[in-house]
Amino acid sequence: MKFNLTNFLLGGVVALILLSMSIFIVDQRQTAIVFQLGEVMRVETAPGIKMKMPLVQNVRFFDSRILTLDADEPERFITAEKKNVLVDSFIKWRIFDVKQYYVSVGGDEERAKTRLMQTVNSTLREEFGKRTIHEVVSGKREELMRVVQEKTDVDARKIGVEVLDVRLKRVDFPVEISQSIYSRMDAERKRVANELRATGNAESEKIRADADRQREVTLAQAYRDAQKIKGEGDAKASALYAGAYGRNAEFYAFYRSLDVYKQGFRSKSDIMVLDAGSPFFKYLKGSSRDGK
Repeated sequence: MKFNLTNFLLGGVVALILLSMSIFIVDQRQTAIVFQLGEVMRVETAPGIKMKMPLVQNVRFFDSRILTLDADEPERFITAEKKNVLVDSFIKWRIFDVKQYYVSVGGDEERAKTRLMQTVNSTLREEFGKRTIHEVVSGKREELMRVVQEKTDVDARKIGVEVLDVRLKRVDFPVEISQSIYSRMDAERKRVANELRATGNAESEKIRADADRQREVTLAQAYRDAQKIKGEGDAKASALYAGAYGRNAEFYAFYRSLDVYKQGFRSKSDIMVLDAGSPFFKYLKGSSRDGK
């Protein structure tokens, strides 16, 4: 009885081990290949619990998500103008035929990345050689990436991989060329700045000279108008004086003398030394028509 129980327990343990070896789980982010003695038996793409023959069959899993292949260093390419440019790019790819992927590169992701990068660089080199710097930087950049993606995808499908996108992160000049371009740009900007500064100074002098001219003209016109008004006032005053004198010369002389007296005796401290017979005292002594 004891012997039978031991055998039963031992058989149960063996059965559990065989069952655990027969079950594998495919994650939704993975694809699995079932091998039997090194030969591909089937491909499992649907997620869930799967079965296989223990000891005879084995399973290998592959990532089915979209992967990114980013270049370690920018690559140097030559444009149609024979100008060197440094291009930094990345690739979006995924495995779409896992069996072909395993047969072509042995399921080695690094080998697949090397193949993709070689294909992309070769295509970029070809396309850059057809385009100018302006076209690859801004003019036809989208078209360039589309063409590279399409051509790369054709070759990638031969190893069970599809290329979803190829993007240029940066297109720049090498350091030695960038420094030369920067120096030329700096010199050009300084030249433009000097031209603008000289033009500004010339305009400033022109505006200042025009303002000075207008000031002189305005002052001259104001002086002219003032003299004209003053002359007209003096003429009217003279005419009034002449009219008054013509009407009564004696009264006019008397009025003028009173004005002189007023101006002469304005201050008590004023001192005048005159001859007693001076005409200045004519109207102070008394008046007569003959002046005696």
